Amino acid sequence: MTSSATSLFAPVEADLCVLTENLKKLIGARHPVLFAAAEHLFGAKGKRLRPAIVLLISYATMMGKEISQRHRRLAEITEMIHTASLVHDDVVDESEVRRGIPTVHSSFGNRIAVLAGDFLFAQSSWYLANLDNLEVVKLLSEVIMDLAEGEIQQGLSRFACNLSIEAYLEKSYYKTASLIANSSKAAAVLSDASSEMANDLYQYGRHLGLAFQIVDDILDFTGSTEALGKPAGSDLKSGNLTAPVLFALEEKPYLEVLIDREFAQAGDWEQAISLVRDSRGIERSRELANHHAHLASEYLHDLPPSEARHTLLQLSDYVLSRLY
Repeated sequence: MTSSATSLFAPVEADLCVLTENLKKLIGARHPVLFAAAEHLFGAKGKRLRPAIVLLISYATMMGKEISQRHRRLAEITEMIHTASLVHDDVVDESEVRRGIPTVHSSFGNRIAVLAGDFLFAQSSWYLANLDNLEVVKLLSEVIMDLAEGEIQQGLSRFACNLSIEAYLEKSYYKTASLIANSSKAAAVLSDASSEMANDLYQYGRHLGLAFQIVDDILDFTGSTEALGKPAGSDLKSGNLTAPVLFALEEKPYLEVLIDREFAQAGDWEQAISLVRDSRGIERSRELANHHAHLASEYLHDLPPSEARHTLLQLSDYVLSRLY
C-alpha cells in the first residue's frame, strides 16, 4: 500500500506545482488581502488530492496524447471550489486550525473569510464558464449546490441520534464525494471519452470520495491532533455524528444520553469518545470504507492500461492506508 500522497502523485507532480503557482496568481492578483489569503490557502501543505485525480483522469482518457489547457484549468477550478468550501466550513464550524495552520477567519476575521470564500466560488464559476463546455459547466455547478446542501444537512442534523447510515452517506456525498465524482466525469468529457466511460469515472470518483470521507471520520477518533491538523474528536464535540458514532450507538445506549444533552456535564465528551472506541463502530466504519474503495477500483476496468490508470487504482489503497 502507498502511504505517501507525494510519491503516489509523482506522475502529475510537475503539473501540481504549476497548478499551485497558478492558483496563487489567479486569486491574489486583485487585492493585497486576497493575495495574503491565497498565499495562506494555497501555500498550505494540502494533499491536492482533487486536482491530482482530475489530471490523472485527463491523462488516462487522452490515451498517450498531451492533455489540454482546459484539462489543467479544470484541475485549478476543482481546487478553487474545494478551498472555497473549506474556508466557509471553517467559519461555520468556528475551527481555529486547518492542516496544522490557523484558518483564514482566525487570521483575517470572519468577514474577510466569508468574502474570500465567495470570491473563490465566483472566480471558479468565471473560469468554468470560459471552458465553453455546457456539460462541464452543469457538472461543476451541481457540485457548488451539493456543497451548500451538505452543509445545510449537517447543520440540521447536529446531535441527531436517529440519523441513519444512508443519510450520513448522502451528506458525505454532498460534502465530499460530489466534487470528486463530477470533476472526474468532467475531465473525461473534456477528453471526448464515451458517455459510458465518463459515467464509470463519475462512479469511481463517487465511491473514492465516500471512502475518503469515512476514513477521515475514523481518523477523528484514532488520529492524533498533530496528524489531523485539528483537535481530535472535534466532529463529535460539534454534534456532527459520523459513521463510527452511528454504529457505536447501536451497541452503546448510554452514548445517546450523552449526545442528547450535548455533552453538557463535565466528562461527557471524554466518556462519549471512550464508548465509541470501545464499540465496533470504528471496525464497522473500516469495513464500509473498504467496500467503497473496492467499488471505486471496479469502475476503472474499462480504462485502457497506462501509468495514470495504475495510479488511479493505487489511490483506493492509499485512501485506506491512511488508517494504518
